[in-house]
Amino acid sequence: MAVQWYPGHMNKARRIIKETMSDVDLVIEVMDARIPFSSENPMVAELRQHRPCIKILNKSDLADPAITKRWMQHLEKEQGVKAQALSVQDKSKTKNLPDLCRKLLPNRDSAVKYIRIMIMGIPNVGKSTLINTLAGKVIAKVGDEPAVTKVVSSSQQRIILEGGIALSDTPGILWPKIENENSSYRLAITGAIKNTAIDFEDIAIFAADYLIDAYAERVVERYKLKQCPAAGINLLEEIGRRRGCLRAGGIIDIQRASEILIHEIRSGTLGRLSFETPEMIADETAAIDTVEEEPGDS
Repeated sequence: MAVQWYPGHMNKARRIIKETMSDVDLVIEVMDARIPFSSENPMVAELRQHRPCIKILNKSDLADPAITKRWMQHLEKEQGVKAQALSVQDKSKTKNLPDLCRKLLPNRDSAVKYIRIMIMGIPNVGKSTLINTLAGKVIAKVGDEPAVTKVVSSSQQRIILEGGIALSDTPGILWPKIENENSSYRLAITGAIKNTAIDFEDIAIFAADYLIDAYAERVVERYKLKQCPAAGINLLEEIGRRRGCLRAGGIIDIQRASEILIHEIRSGTLGRLSFETPEMIADETAAIDTVEEEPGDS
């Protein structure tokens, strides 16, 4: 799938983050609970180095709760990492984040010096909403499209929270090269990549194939089918028929059907869905490693 993956301004954002990381005690990385691996920026680990990290599985109200639990256990296997599932429906856990930060820095005396925290995340993952909840006021504007976050005051680079915490915001950053092609599809499905940079039919077929395999009963119930289609393109055709996505001559408009499916995934209309599991990612990573290790043609 061809997408405009790494806009030029991302390079500048990465450089700024690298330059300011020396003044940071702890990193909060915000990820999408539906795709924790695909929305986890590999540059974060590189930039934060030894610093403790809280990995936020945001939008957990849209994700499969059983799979989210498995992801939290998986992420916390990494030294210095704590995982927390958050949603806009339950802000109490968000407000408890400062306490968790202090627990991860037991030797830091916040009464003497601020605990310096940097918050990071890819575009459209809900970072701005999290910041506004922590601050108790609107610090960053929130939008539905990636890369629309704007700091209300350009001079306000650091947000002071109660309890001796100084929170530094960063632009939403992607990374230059994606190793797992499936991740680009998952990021597009969940809205991390601008709609103008994706092919709706392409990502909808990928999504439909996955839904048939992982959530067949949900598909049958939502679209009132007698049985689950065998392939993603067949599901899109069924959606097109039932939603009146027809062109002249009764031809199904797959583009419109694709947009309907992706919208219903993003809005949660299809229920709580997760598009990857730790086990799935382990298999995909192993397959990629095997291909890379194969000798080239002589």
